[in-house]
Amino acid sequence: MAEPTRALITIVILNWNGKHWLETFLPSVIAAAGPQQELLVVDNGSTDDSVSYLATAFPDVSVLELSENYGFAEGNNKAMPHVKTPFFVLLNSDVEVREGWTEPLIERLLTEPDLALLQPKVLSWHERTSFEYAGASGGWLDRWGYAFCRGRIFDLLEQDVGQYDEYQDCFWATGACLAGRTELVHKHGLFHGELFAHWEEIDLCWRMKNLGYRVAAEPASVVFHVGGGTLPKGNPRKTYLNVRNSLICLYVNLPARLRFRRIFSRLLLDGIWATQALISGEFSSVRAIFRGHWAFFRAISFWDLRRQQIYKNQLPQAIPEAGYWPGSVVWYRFVKGKKTFFEIVPS
Repeated sequence: MAEPTRALITIVILNWNGKHWLETFLPSVIAAAGPQQELLVVDNGSTDDSVSYLATAFPDVSVLELSENYGFAEGNNKAMPHVKTPFFVLLNSDVEVREGWTEPLIERLLTEPDLALLQPKVLSWHERTSFEYAGASGGWLDRWGYAFCRGRIFDLLEQDVGQYDEYQDCFWATGACLAGRTELVHKHGLFHGELFAHWEEIDLCWRMKNLGYRVAAEPASVVFHVGGGTLPKGNPRKTYLNVRNSLICLYVNLPARLRFRRIFSRLLLDGIWATQALISGEFSSVRAIFRGHWAFFRAISFWDLRRQQIYKNQLPQAIPEAGYWPGSVVWYRFVKGKKTFFEIVPS
């Protein structure tokens, strides 16, 4: 009798009070699953009836129940010891997938041993010919630590007409659908749990690149993401986490010679943002921005220690080139009026 096919990849879906997302999107994940895939739903201390729903509707799906909401970062960290396959995908609960969506990702991981992390092309579930905010067709980073994507500049989303269908190294891959090599995560860690949510995938990708591995986007795989399902745009908590975590990410991963000047410039740009929010009467955003700054400085000694623990005697000496743009995306977007990725970074 033939031996059963060994699974190559575990799909990890983190859920928090998201029964409606599970009802809508888990069937597409199960329908697309093949013998090479395992599925693990991690419940992050939900207070709705997500767990009982899973037990009734999908009794064959493995569920890991956590005692509280650990956030996106630590919730996924707690899932990783349960991943026994060579590869994994962290998949948001509000993502629809197609049959065969994991195959291009697995093929890249199998054939490119220096590839640590990669993402598919991420399109909007609401407008299926448009890129989605979280990752689009691969994440980039500018000189001052602002994240943008092939297909998304700040809040401007491009239509997908195949312009970013080239497989390409990038700076960061989206946490909405993040594939990776399990052994590297077991060796170097996944996310910093203290980040809770937002920027944790950029920090992880930057760390892996600093350690000599690659990050890429594979548009041959396509998924559709709702986005903003947990913390919607404009939420003060989301603003706070983005501000604090972006400063932490820069501080931990930049070369020492660049850290303070880049962070100082980022603080000035955040100040301009806060001024605009104040003029617009968005007082909660102003408070969130300065709370993020204070939280960063208050814990700076902790992040100094964490940086030493990560890099030991191999502290970063340069910024990884792939997916890094040495200009200012803020200047090109808001002063020069550029609206697409190729207007800023020519093909």
